[in-house]
Amino acid sequence: MTTPNSLFYPEAFLSPLAIDEAVQRALNEDLGRAGDITSMATIPESARAHAVMVARQSGVIAGLPLAVAIFQKLSPDLGIEAHARDGAAVAAGTHVLTISGPARAVLAGERTALNFVGRLSGVATLTADYVRHTAGTKLRICCTRKTTPGLRALEKYAVRCGGGFNHRFGLDDAILIKDNHVAVAGGVRPALERARAHIGHLVKVEIEVDTLAQLREVLDTGLADVVLLDNMDIATLTEAVNLTKGRVVLEASGSITQATIAKIAATGVDYVSSGALTHSAPNFDVALDIDA
Repeated sequence: MTTPNSLFYPEAFLSPLAIDEAVQRALNEDLGRAGDITSMATIPESARAHAVMVARQSGVIAGLPLAVAIFQKLSPDLGIEAHARDGAAVAAGTHVLTISGPARAVLAGERTALNFVGRLSGVATLTADYVRHTAGTKLRICCTRKTTPGLRALEKYAVRCGGGFNHRFGLDDAILIKDNHVAVAGGVRPALERARAHIGHLVKVEIEVDTLAQLREVLDTGLADVVLLDNMDIATLTEAVNLTKGRVVLEASGSITQATIAKIAATGVDYVSSGALTHSAPNFDVALDIDA
């Protein structure tokens, strides 16, 4: 029988605790206090069903470990067979999971499983399209903290399934000095000096700049590991790369689209971060078909 662990994208980690928490919360939301009263009223307890989860469009699959965990939580008697794993590119009509066993459990888990797979596959598919536009360059596509509240770990995992990379997960795992921090701190240098005085040796420091003058100021301090180039046009990004000469890692951000990503990659920046990967990904069309 398929297990959640056998379906993970091999280059991304997602804690089993994150899966269990997300699945339990989603099932509690959908089943409420009394459970699936429609199925209990219309389907005999002994009835069995055979169902196939089908991708109705082409794209990149993500979220299958959550779907499996949902059905297993609802009934240990369900048999589940996977025909794909997370990170796989699938064509429209591809069968990704087969679920057989107690019909009530299949019906109770249907929508929650499809919600996770549809949402996460949408993120993975959009990310893969961004990555496709950067082929042959060193650029890495990253997500941001613009994620659905409560689903950040899952959505960032889906970005990895699509070939992207993760930015920081939260406010506690790296320092990112934004324009508002600089304004309150009194300037670029005092903000960087205070950051360096506060952190341990394993914590990276990134700072956002809006102009080449600010970039020069950051480079003069020698205190930043990464510089975020915010809303710069192609010519300015190119000049920033030439000015930096590899002294710091450069990340472009702001108004990143599929139409502009190839030109940004050609400038030579190291990373691009885009909130669109998670906040604007369309849902992936996936269905659960039950044999009559």
